[in-house]
Amino acid sequence: MKTNKIIYIQAVSSDIGHHLANHWIEQGNSVSGTYRTMSSNVEALIEIGVKVTECNLNDPQSIDAFADWTLGQPPWDVFVLAAGVQEPIGLFSTIDIDLWEASIYQNFVSQFRLLRKVLESRNLSTPHPPVVLMFAGGGTNSATVRYSAYTISKIACIKMCELLDAEVRDTTFTILGPGWVDTKIHEATLRAGEENAGENLSKTRSMLEDGKCNPMSRVIECCDWIVNAPKEVVGGRNFSLAHDPWDSNAISCIENDPDLFRLRRFGNNFFGEDA
Repeated sequence: MKTNKIIYIQAVSSDIGHHLANHWIEQGNSVSGTYRTMSSNVEALIEIGVKVTECNLNDPQSIDAFADWTLGQPPWDVFVLAAGVQEPIGLFSTIDIDLWEASIYQNFVSQFRLLRKVLESRNLSTPHPPVVLMFAGGGTNSATVRYSAYTISKIACIKMCELLDAEVRDTTFTILGPGWVDTKIHEATLRAGEENAGENLSKTRSMLEDGKCNPMSRVIECCDWIVNAPKEVVGGRNFSLAHDPWDSNAISCIENDPDLFRLRRFGNNFFGEDA
């Protein structure tokens, strides 16, 4: 299906970002993206027509410079935030607290610093509202021991997605949990070793070596569905690639439960009603 969208991918050289860029270029879209360091992935993207620019999420000046650059470009239809780091890995009581704080900054704060400014350059001249697509991680429904910085950052992203979707009514904000995908993010667990990663080390090895990960093609298919779906269906919601009906079945599910795919806790009845 040929389309003609202006798409930005923050961390375009990451595994998911790289595959999305290739896919959307093939569809006839204009794709731009950021990278932190030059690599073969970046060079390959340049060759197929992706416009790239450097941006370091750990540097506020670099973030602001990229955001300023987007203001001089054509207004965007889709903006993807694809960065994510799992480190530091280990028990909260033993990890370096400065690295923990830096991880939360990179996984959460810096991305929304960037997003706040690039919202100025979104395209509001088409019937379909512009879309901001983010990526969630594990831990929403369980305690991901030894990954506290990464986990709470991603949960904060889920809630921020809902907040922004309610505040910025002319734009769709949505977030996808891709689950286990064979990407470089898992190299952090392998580097951490059993002392820091605990039983997560053997689980990660098993998922990667036994082919249990979700295929990248399904991630791309779901992203395609999200960026083309109506705001009332995907806006402010967190979809799980592996566990949710994220195709046309999602519409009927949401009609039956408007709070579906959102962070909620019902049934406490402490004040005589749901809280």
